[in-house]
Amino acid sequence: MARIMAVDDDHVIRGLLAVNLEMEGHEVVTAVDGQDALNKVRESKPDLILLDVMMPQVNGWQVAETLKADEETRDIPIVFLSARAMEADVRKGTDIGVDSYVTKPFDPIDLMELVSRLLAEREA
Repeated sequence: MARIMAVDDDHVIRGLLAVNLEMEGHEVVTAVDGQDALNKVRESKPDLILLDVMMPQVNGWQVAETLKADEETRDIPIVFLSARAMEADVRKGTDIGVDSYVTKPFDPIDLMELVSRLLAEREA
């Protein structure tokens, strides 16, 4: 189906995302932090990115800003996954241009439905 990049510094969450996405038939590329994601995104060419916000070194905000500013990657849908649930954080994600903001803990079924919807919108 689609190639999806799952970026999270927590290996448990990264594994949960990978298992659920693979069960839906997607190919999964994982990244352990923001810098790893930036290093892999051009090579892997994901159709969608699930991106943790709070990570060491290069955080999700910086990754999203970098990707949205680049002509080659700006159209890749990005879903922020974060424990930060304040309205200001959601607004900041919207201002950067991310497609959705999901707070942790999240329901994997709801997240897979969101992924499917965003992929369908990208195809249309």
